[in-house]
Amino acid sequence: MPTVHERVLAIDPALRKTGYAVVEQVGRDLRPLVYGTIANAPKLLPSGCLVAIREQLTDLIRQHQPTVCAIEATIYVQSFKTAIVLGTARGACLLAAAEHGLPIYEYAPREVKQAAVGRGAAAKEQVAFMIRSLLRLRETPPADAADALAVAIAHFQSSDAHRATARDARRV
Repeated sequence: MPTVHERVLAIDPALRKTGYAVVEQVGRDLRPLVYGTIANAPKLLPSGCLVAIREQLTDLIRQHQPTVCAIEATIYVQSFKTAIVLGTARGACLLAAAEHGLPIYEYAPREVKQAAVGRGAAAKEQVAFMIRSLLRLRETPPADAADALAVAIAHFQSSDAHRATARDARRV
């Protein structure tokens, strides 16, 4: 039976629709264990959204026991208000991971899209379509969940590159 190398909690943070995925690497294969969206109602106060994000991610961590957390880094936004709201959602996500001692890795949005689609300027629909194909899913995941799955792929590709570099350095 192939060995599980790593299990990642991948997050695409947002106040109203945080995408999440737990994906494990078994041998060379990536297997999504769970993915979805933490959807907060429009009428829920921002403080309630933050609590809901943290609680639901905590439940996922307890249930699926990831070994690391990968999160999409802050994107450039034209509005300070939007940046602050996104930052608070990221904070709730980071707190949930940190409270459980998970190492946290951040990936730029362009890097995430590059990992999933092959180019850093891909549309959300393209990311979702490619995620379905790459992970052999039966259905195309919702956009925010697909983005979280793409974060997981970026993490595993980055980890593979780091391991290969370290292995090559030992040969010299």
